[in-house]
Amino acid sequence: MKKTVLITGSTDGIGLETARMLVLQGHTVLLHGRNADKLKTVEDELRALPGAGKVHGHVADLSHLPDVERLAKAVAHHHDALDVLINNAGVLGPGGSSFEDGLDVRFVVNTIAPYMLTLRLLPLIGVDGRVVNVSSAAQSPVDLPALRGQARLADMDAYAQSKLALTMWSAHMAARREDAGPVVVSVNPGSLLGTKMVKDGFGVAGSDIRIGADILVRAALSDEFTDASGKYFDNDSGNFASPHPDALDPAKCDEVVGVIERILADKASA
Repeated sequence: MKKTVLITGSTDGIGLETARMLVLQGHTVLLHGRNADKLKTVEDELRALPGAGKVHGHVADLSHLPDVERLAKAVAHHHDALDVLINNAGVLGPGGSSFEDGLDVRFVVNTIAPYMLTLRLLPLIGVDGRVVNVSSAAQSPVDLPALRGQARLADMDAYAQSKLALTMWSAHMAARREDAGPVVVSVNPGSLLGTKMVKDGFGVAGSDIRIGADILVRAALSDEFTDASGKYFDNDSGNFASPHPDALDPAKCDEVVGVIERILADKASA
C-alpha cells in the first residue's frame, strides 16, 4: 500500500536520500525546505526518477514558529491524510545569531518546531500513522532555562540537549496517547554520517548517508516499528536501545514538555 510521507529538511542530506528512496518505491512524498529555489530543484529531480511517486514541496523556515503554523496549514489544505511524518530537520550551528525570537535556534528547530508540527498534523496522521523523530547519539540533560531562552549554550551542548528534549517529548507523547496512536518513535540514524552538518561541524567526510536514510524508511514503513511507540532506535547498534536516562523518567519528560507547551502558548498569545 502506497503511503503519503512528509519529511522535514528534505532538500539535502539524510532527508533528501530518504525522500529519494520513498519516491522510488512509488510513495507520495511531501518535501520541505527553507529555500524555494533549492526545493524546486529537488522536486524536479525526484519527479524525474523512474517510476516516481508523487512529489509536493513546501517552503518554511522552522526556526520561525509562525512558519511552522503555516506549514501545517498548507499540508492540511492540500492533503486529506498523512501516513507518516518524519521530523528530520535539524541544526547544529546557528548560522548567524543563535537566538530567534528570544529562543535558541537549536531548541526551536530540533525540538519545539517538530513538537508543534506534530500536534498540528495529528488529525491528519490518525491512529495507524507514524511520527518518526530524528534524534542523535548525542544526548545531554536539558537545561530548562536554556530551553526557555534564558541561558546561552555552546553549539554542541545546545544540539545534544535539543536532541534529548526531542527524544523526551517523543516518549511523553507516546505515553500520553497510548492506544489513540499514532506510533511515535525516536531514531538515531547513525553517528557521523556524511551530512553537511557533520562536515561543517566536525570537519570529516562522514559515512554513507544511505545508512541513515535506510533506517528512516524502515521506521516509516516496516512492521518492526508497528509496536515501537515510545521507543528509541539506535542505528549505531542496529537495535532498539535505552536513550539517555532522562528520557525514561516520566517526571523529567513532563517538565520538558511543560516548558515547550508554555513557549507555544506564550508565542500564540504574543
